[in-house]
Amino acid sequence: MPEWISIVLLGLIEGVTEFLPVSSTGHLLVAEHWLGLKESDLFNVVIQCGAVLAVIPLFPQRINQFLFRWREPATQDYLLKIAVAFFITGAVGFVLDKKGFKLPETTLPIAIALITGGVLFVLIERMLKGRSGSQQITWPVVYAVAIGQLVAGVFPGTSRSGATILFSLLLGLSRPTATEFSFLVGIPTMLAAGGWKIFKALRHHAPDAPAENWSMVILGAVTAAIVSFFVVKWLLRFVQTHTFVAFGWYRIALGVSILIFLRTH
Repeated sequence: MPEWISIVLLGLIEGVTEFLPVSSTGHLLVAEHWLGLKESDLFNVVIQCGAVLAVIPLFPQRINQFLFRWREPATQDYLLKIAVAFFITGAVGFVLDKKGFKLPETTLPIAIALITGGVLFVLIERMLKGRSGSQQITWPVVYAVAIGQLVAGVFPGTSRSGATILFSLLLGLSRPTATEFSFLVGIPTMLAAGGWKIFKALRHHAPDAPAENWSMVILGAVTAAIVSFFVVKWLLRFVQTHTFVAFGWYRIALGVSILIFLRTH
């Protein structure tokens, strides 16, 4: 298979899964494993940043609020809560990075995390059936979202959006409110983490290490950005009238499929 086709496939997978509660990291690791690829961490980070940047225009009302109504108490309260969740995640993530923490690259933990998250989605949605949920972001939600991001950062296959949305639903948020807050906290968090990783990769690039193929990196990032924009646009409409049960069953099916594959190969 030509390299550019493999790169487009990885960009497509990243774009589809980055904000859906199904784990983009898990999907990328599985895809690279099955395609026989070993892309650099820099490649994965750059295409993730492309997917993240592309969805910012999908929140025009919030952007307008943050830029032109930032003096209003409600705006300052919302920005403070985003900042606190971002700071907690960033501070703990920085400590883990300094201690040399690395994600496991085997597929078994991904399968287990996918199944666990899927079962939780199905059970929690069943428990919350008929409840509309609140639109008020409380401080317990802020701390839960920060914890959810950290859990997802440590266990590939968990899904950052999946963990944060699940915790928010459990604390009484409505699906649209939980989804929006999860994304608005996730955007600066992922961009900051991505920027730090890109800086480290370029700063500590060994002279004898293979040079990064930037044309392929850009191709993957652009693909991820375009796909992510349309997927998130669809998701924001979807959660207005649907539950996350379908994503739960998808996670379970994918996780079981991976386990079967591992057992038979």
